[in-house]
Amino acid sequence: MTSLTFITFLAAAIVLAITPGPGMAYVVARTVAGGRSEGLASCLGTALGGLLHVAAAALGLSLLVAQSATAFSVVKYVGAAYLVYLGVRMLLRRETAFQVDTSVATQGARRALFDGIVVEALNVKTALFFLAFLPQFVVPGEPLVPQLVLMGSICVALNTWVDVVAVFAAARLLRSGAARAARARLMTRASGATMVGLGAWLALARREA
Repeated sequence: MTSLTFITFLAAAIVLAITPGPGMAYVVARTVAGGRSEGLASCLGTALGGLLHVAAAALGLSLLVAQSATAFSVVKYVGAAYLVYLGVRMLLRRETAFQVDTSVATQGARRALFDGIVVEALNVKTALFFLAFLPQFVVPGEPLVPQLVLMGSICVALNTWVDVVAVFAAARLLRSGAARAARARLMTRASGATMVGLGAWLALARREA
């Protein structure tokens, strides 16, 4: 991966990681219900669930390449279009407030860990995102699985780091509803613009190659 490609990947992954979403709302809700220990346990759980998606994406895409390099190229184009679609949806979303489910009951750190794994592992949107996002940055001719695992692990690490920060700052995040909603709108729109630009740039770059 060239320096420009890696910087592009890292910038997009960071913007997407800091965008408020269901995962962040979940770990904050667990923190509100059971304190810091449950919040951190849920962060670990969602991280492990995310790694399951990374492994599945790496295995599935490597099998696809083994069958047909052309099919993998089609997946990359479809993935770029999917990123643009997600970005447009974010830009058009009207209600982006950071909603936290305050009805969640405390169940202990071990249960929070297990629930975090299940919630993330069963998240179909996460699976689709990895299948669309990761192939855009692979280097042709190099072993595919290590590249996908490395990039996917970076994404999971960034998401988990942001979730951990959210857990430690949960009380402050929940105090100011208006400010929270403004931050959520700003980060969601930034993420949407990033995905639209990323998908379009990658598709056009491949056409010119």
